[in-house]
Formats: sequence, C-alpha cells, structure tokens
Amino acid sequence: MPSSPSIRICAEQLYQALQQSPLHFGQGSEDPWQEALWMVSSATGIAYGNLDQHGDDVVDSQALQCVEQWLQQRIRQRRPLAYILQRAWFAGLQFYVDERVLIPRSHLGELLPEQLSPWVCPERISTTLDLCTGSGCIAIALAHYFPHSRVTATDLSVQALAVARINIEHYQLEQRIDLRAGDLFAPLGQQRFDLIVSNPPYVDNSHMTALPREFRQEPWMALAAGDDGLELLIPILQQARKYLHENGVLIVETGAARMALEAKFPNLPFTWLTTTSGEEVIFVLNAKDLPVSQ
Repeated sequence: MPSSPSIRICAEQLYQALQQSPLHFGQGSEDPWQEALWMVSSATGIAYGNLDQHGDDVVDSQALQCVEQWLQQRIRQRRPLAYILQRAWFAGLQFYVDERVLIPRSHLGELLPEQLSPWVCPERISTTLDLCTGSGCIAIALAHYFPHSRVTATDLSVQALAVARINIEHYQLEQRIDLRAGDLFAPLGQQRFDLIVSNPPYVDNSHMTALPREFRQEPWMALAAGDDGLELLIPILQQARKYLHENGVLIVETGAARMALEAKFPNLPFTWLTTTSGEEVIFVLNAKDLPVSQ
C-alpha cells in the first residue's frame, strides 16, 4: 500500500486483500467491501456514511498503520472484524463487543427502530424482558425505542453480562435496565411483562461443527442449541405465558430451527415476520395463544 494513499485507494486495496483471502463474513458486515470501509472509517474517524465525501483525503501514517495491523489480524487469525475493533452496530446503535459475547446481527435490529409495529402497541409497553441478552444490544434497543418502558435482561453467562453492563453504562441506562444472571426465566421470580423478546441460541449440533473459523471464535453457548436447535426455544415457549401479562406479546428469533419448532408445536398460531433479506425466522405470539405453563 502507498505510504500516503487516499481514502478511496486505501479502501480499494483493503477490499482486494480481503476478497482474495479465504474469509467468511456476516458478523456485522456482509462482504469484504463493507469491511474495508469499516476499517478505513474506524482508523480515520470519518463516519462510515461520509467516506464518499472524503474519498480524496489522504490517510495519514497513524491511520494507515492501524488498518494494516487490523488487516493482518483479520487474514492471519481469521478474527471477526468486530472483535478486532471491539465495536458493532445494532438497530442503529453502537456497542462494545469482545470474545465474551456474540457479535450483534439479529434480524430484530430491523424491527426495533419501528417499535415492532404493527404487532406491538408502544403506548401499552411499560415492562419488557430480553432473554439471552449477551452484549445487551436488544435490551438497550428496547429501552431506546420504547422510552417509557423498564427493561429486564437475563443471561446465563456472567461474562456476557459484564459486557452488557459496559454498554448499559455507556448509554446511561442503569436506572432503566435490570441485569439478571440465570437460565432464561429462572431469575425473575413472579415478574410479568408486557413484551418478551429473545434471540436465543438456535444452532443445531450438525451446523455447529460446520461453522467457519470466524464463527467458532464466538462463545459456543451463545450459538449451540442441541441436536435440533430447540434446546432453549422449547422452554421459552413452554414457560413464557407465565411471565406475560394477559395481553402480552412474545417475539423470538429462531433461525434455521424454524421448521423443527413448527413440527414440535404444530398447533401454535405462529406469525412469521419477513425481513429485508426475505427470511422469515422471527415469530410473534400473543400470550393467550401460548401453552399454559406447567
């Protein structure tokens, strides 16, 4: 790379290097061009969306050294770029991430800025629950887009909750988000909620063993969900009604476990939401349609 390339040339050369390497994407970026721009934006301090306006600006030596170091980590170690930069975006918000948490990429990020409309009436949401919160990105997005709601967030991983706390403190939401350590609903006592949202682990064992190297650097427990991907989805469905108000709503992402879930619960009236990618892997169920908790 030239000693003083323009932003445009720097991005193009990063793109070529990433494209020619056996890398996998999809952890906060969709392709090598996005990752190249992400590196340049992070190194120069120019907002991602403003890079085109600064295409002829020169990348200084310090920024150039950063992108070259990041590129080597990305290619040689196959580290996800989000972990290298310790930064990810979700639902229009920025989050700190490291290897203790899954990199935010849930399809729920498309729906939360719209306040989950039309399946949820925002004025009726005063209490929300985020199961398997990880980095806290969904909990924080719930607090941000439902500003009158108090949020409870649970996770079995104490390490993940430490990262969630960093993000909650960054957004100064300590008074509105209550973190609880424990398995799904276990730490909630008799609490009930207007809305429960979750992006739980749902990758089955056969897919876990086939994951690319980048994805295997994420916490195993944030992805793995048994032989059929239903290890957490089943108890969520079986227990959620007990923790919802009468008119409450459950919204859950299932990924590739959708077919197995529908086969397990053939009589539940799932409403499947369509994302911009065309995938339908998020369901909505009203409390009254859920199984009665045992």
